[in-house]
Amino acid sequence: MHLRSVTLFPGRFPVRDRYPFNLALFQNTPAIQFRAAVTFFVGENGSGKSTLLRAIAKRCGIHHWSDGGFVRHDNNPYAERLCDCIEAGWTEQPVPGSLFTSDTFRHFAELLDVWASTDPGLLAYFGGKSLVNLSHGQSILAFFNSRFKVRGLYLLDEPETALSPLHLIEFMRMVSDMAAAGHAQFIIASHSPILLACSGAELLAFDSDRVRPVAYEETDYFRVYREFLMDRKKYGG
Repeated sequence: MHLRSVTLFPGRFPVRDRYPFNLALFQNTPAIQFRAAVTFFVGENGSGKSTLLRAIAKRCGIHHWSDGGFVRHDNNPYAERLCDCIEAGWTEQPVPGSLFTSDTFRHFAELLDVWASTDPGLLAYFGGKSLVNLSHGQSILAFFNSRFKVRGLYLLDEPETALSPLHLIEFMRMVSDMAAAGHAQFIIASHSPILLACSGAELLAFDSDRVRPVAYEETDYFRVYREFLMDRKKYGG
């Protein structure tokens, strides 16, 4: 593993009544230890998973692709400031990394196509095909298959968004294999019970007043999917 821990410093919080600083788990979790090469953040929307993931990326010097071309009606000036209140603990020294979010991946794929118009050899790194010309799920897998071969820290925010169940299994195996090779560490925010089944992964729950380890079978995702598949008529299926 490259990233050993993330320490939170509530004393640095600029406010306590605005997101994300109003979340009890950020106020009550002194540190998060990473004990496995693959770690999943699990919890409902708004629980702080993606926010912490982006904060870790910023603190680790990892670039976040963003279009940045719009103004929000109710802008929260504190939304991206969690990075100022955490510190990263490395096992040895910082390593390169990347942050994947499904909402910005399309911008990257389109920019790559522009670059390839003058340097077609760039596409060889992604299987020799334009990511734009592939389906969304295929382009994401092609990107992952190339990027994860590079030693580093990989932060992923809900990578399951465009992947079919079969592609999710393929992706889960890809992550497991790359982590087992010893050069890649993954921290993934996900709602997918398929991805959460990744061998050797540790699951950290964001559903209480502090971040805590949770067993796969104890997650709401596993429970809800199992109950639905066993008796879908109960849920109106």
